[in-house]
Amino acid sequence: MDNAVKEEEKQQIELVLDDGHIESIGENISPENLYNDLIERVHRYHPSDDISMIEKAYRVASDAHKDQYRRSGEHYIIHPLCVAIILADMQLDKESIVAGLLHDVVEDTVMTVEALEKEFGSDVALIVDGVTKLEKLKYNEDKLEFQADNLRKMFLAMAKDIRVIMVKLADRLHNMRTLQHMPKEKQQEIARETMDIYAPLAQRLGISKLKVELDDLSLKYLEPYVYYDLVDKIAIKKSEREQYVQSIVDEVGDHLKNAGIKFSIDGRVKHFFSIYKKMLNQNKTIDEIYDLFAVRVLVDTVKDCYAVLGVIHEIYKPIPGRFKDYIAMPKANMYQSLHTTLVGNSGQPFEIQIRTYEMHRTAEYGIAAHWKYKETANGKKIEEQEAEKLSWLRQILEWQKDMSDNREFLNTLKNDMDIFSDSVYCFTPTGDVKTLPAGSNPIDFAYSVHSAVGNRMIGARVNDRLVTIDYEINNGDIIEIITSQNSKGPSRDWLNIVKSTQARNKINQWFRNEFKEENITKGKELLADYCKQKAIDPSKIFVPEYMSAIMKKYGFKEWDAVRAAVGHGGLKEGQIINKMMELYDNDHPVNKSDEEIIRDIEEKKNRYNYNKKKAGIIVKGLDDVAVRFSKCCSPIPGDEIIGFVTRGRGVSVHRTDCINIINMPVEDRARLIEAEWQQDLVDKDKFLAEISIYSQNNPGVLAEITRVLTEKNINIISMNVRTSKQGTVTILIAFEVAGKEELNRLVEKLNTIDSIIDIERTNT
Repeated sequence: MDNAVKEEEKQQIELVLDDGHIESIGENISPENLYNDLIERVHRYHPSDDISMIEKAYRVASDAHKDQYRRSGEHYIIHPLCVAIILADMQLDKESIVAGLLHDVVEDTVMTVEALEKEFGSDVALIVDGVTKLEKLKYNEDKLEFQADNLRKMFLAMAKDIRVIMVKLADRLHNMRTLQHMPKEKQQEIARETMDIYAPLAQRLGISKLKVELDDLSLKYLEPYVYYDLVDKIAIKKSEREQYVQSIVDEVGDHLKNAGIKFSIDGRVKHFFSIYKKMLNQNKTIDEIYDLFAVRVLVDTVKDCYAVLGVIHEIYKPIPGRFKDYIAMPKANMYQSLHTTLVGNSGQPFEIQIRTYEMHRTAEYGIAAHWKYKETANGKKIEEQEAEKLSWLRQILEWQKDMSDNREFLNTLKNDMDIFSDSVYCFTPTGDVKTLPAGSNPIDFAYSVHSAVGNRMIGARVNDRLVTIDYEINNGDIIEIITSQNSKGPSRDWLNIVKSTQARNKINQWFRNEFKEENITKGKELLADYCKQKAIDPSKIFVPEYMSAIMKKYGFKEWDAVRAAVGHGGLKEGQIINKMMELYDNDHPVNKSDEEIIRDIEEKKNRYNYNKKKAGIIVKGLDDVAVRFSKCCSPIPGDEIIGFVTRGRGVSVHRTDCINIINMPVEDRARLIEAEWQQDLVDKDKFLAEISIYSQNNPGVLAEITRVLTEKNINIISMNVRTSKQGTVTILIAFEVAGKEELNRLVEKLNTIDSIIDIERTNT
C-alpha cells in the first residue's frame, strides 16, 4: 500500500503540474519563480500590459508575511501566490488576482481593511474583507458559532461581489492540496467543511474544475482507505481502459470527419469521488461499474452539437432514458451540454458529452467565465459584464434574516447544497421556467413562486389535470397552483413531503410567526411551573450568565427565543431548568454528609427518569448500566433508537430522528452507542408519548379529543391548551401508550375529528 500511495501521490502531483496548477510538494519553490509564473499566466489572457497593481500587491504581501512560515516549513507567501495562480487559471480580472495575493494580510498581519482600500481601491478591500475570518477569541472556542458567523459574513459579501467566493474557493483549494501538513483531526475537520460547504458552492457556481478536485481531496482525508483502494483498483486496469477509450475516440473521430464537422475529442476517467458516490448509491463494487469514463466532443456551434449527436446515435445504440439535453434546458449553474449513454461494440456502456467550446469554458469555470472586465490594451475598462442573478444566493440571504439559530442555519445550508445537485425543470402557466430539486411536488413549486401562494395553496393542476399535493414533478410539466383566501395555511404534514429547503423554511416560518407571542407566553409559564414543581427558586438560576449559557448552547440570540422554543415544544422546560441548576450547582459547591449525597443521587435519578430493570432497552456492549429515556424526544417501542453515553448519568436513549442527535457536534458523536428494544420487557410496560394537536377553535373540540382518548383507554398524564388570536388552538397532550403502533392508531382516529388541522409528535 505504501508504494501505491507514493506512486499515486507522484502521479497526482504530475497531473496537477501538467494541468497548469502549482502545488507545494515539499521542495524549495522560489517565490520569485512563482510570481513570474503568475505574471506569465495573466499575460496569456489579459489584454493590458500594465501589471503595476499586481506587482505592488506582491510586494505588500511579501513584506506583510515576511516572518511567517506554513506548517510545511515554506515561506507563507507561497500560499497567496498559489491562490493567485489558481485565480489566473480562471482568467479573472486584476482585482481578483490582487485580492488573492492579499487575502490573508488582514487576518494574519497588522494590515487593516482601511489601509487596503486606500492602497488598492474599494473592490479589492471588499473582496479581502469578505474572505477574512472573524476574530475567534470572541467565540470562546465555540466552533459552530464561529463557522456559522463566518459563513454568514462571507455570503453577505458575496451578494455585493461574487468574486469573494472565487477567492475563497481558490484559497480552500490550495489549503486542501497542502493539507497533509496539518494534524489528522484538523485534516478531517477541514475536509468535512470542504465536502459540505465549499465543493457544493463550487458546483452551484458551475466551477467544475475546482469542484472535482475539492471532492477528491476531501474524500482522500475523510475516507483514506476508500480513496487509496480506488486508486489501486483503477490503476490495475489503466492501460486496458485507456486502450478502450482511445478506440472509441478514434472511431467517433473518423465518423465526424466523414460528416464534415469541425471538432475536438478526448476521453477521461471520471474522478474518484464520482465513482465512490456511484458505488455507494448503486451498492456496487468498482468491477460492477462500467461507465468509469466519458468521451467529450467540443464543436463550434449549437447546430453542430445536435449534428454530432445524430452521427453518434447512428454508430452506437443509445441506452433508453439516459439522454439529457442541458443545452435546451440549462442547469441552474449555467451548465450546458448534451449527455447520452451508449453501448459500445464490446457491449460495455460509456457516456459521451457534446458541447461548444464556450459551453465547455462555462462548464469548467462557471460564473467565473462570465465575471470578467473587458479591457483595452491600456487597461481602461470599457464594459463590465454583470454576474448572472443567483436566486439561490438570495435565498441564503433570506435564511440569514429568518434564522437566529446558527445550528439551523448550517444544517439548512448543507442540505440545500446537496439537493440542488439534481434538478427538475417545469413551467408556470405563463411559460416561466422553474428549477426545483429532483423529486419536488406542487408544494415546492408553490413556494418557489411566492410564500403567499404556498400558504394559500389548496390544490394543483399539472398539464390541466388535477393531481395530489405529493405528485412528483417531471421535466416539462406545466403546473398551476389552486389557492383560496379561506385557506388556514400550510399543514405540518407538508414538512414531511417537500424537497426544497425554500419550501421547508417558509412553512416553518409560517408556524413560528403564527404562534410567536403565544409561544413566548406559554414558554414562560412552563418554565415557572417546572421550577415550582421541583421547588427551585427561579431567582437563583434566571441570572444573565446562566441565561447566556443556555442561549449559546442552543444557538439563540435572545431569551424570548428560548421561551418560544419551550412554548411550541422545540425544547423541554426540564432541559432548560436542569441545565441551569447544573450551572448553579457547579458555582455553589456544598460540603454534604453521606446521607445528603445519597438523597441527592436519588433525587437526580427521579429528575432524570432513571430505570435500570424496566427500561426494556439493550445497550450494545454494556451491562448493568443506568438507562433513561430522553425527554427531548420521548422514544417509545417501535421507534428507531440510539444511546448516548452521558458523563456520570448512564446512557440516555433517543429516537434516531431526534434533533439533538441529528445536530450533535462531531466531537460528541463518538459517545453514541447502539441500542434496541427488549421486546419481552416492553410488551409489559407503558411509555410516555407526547403530541401537539393544531385545531380550529370550534365548540366541543376538546371534548371530542378526550372522548377518543377514553375510548382507546389512554391514560392522560398532562394536557395543555392555548388559543391564538387567529382563532386556532394548540393542544399539547402527554399520555401513556404501549408503543408506536398504538400511537399511530390513536393519531389516525384523532384525525377523523373535523376541527383538527394537523397532529405532530413532539420532538426537539
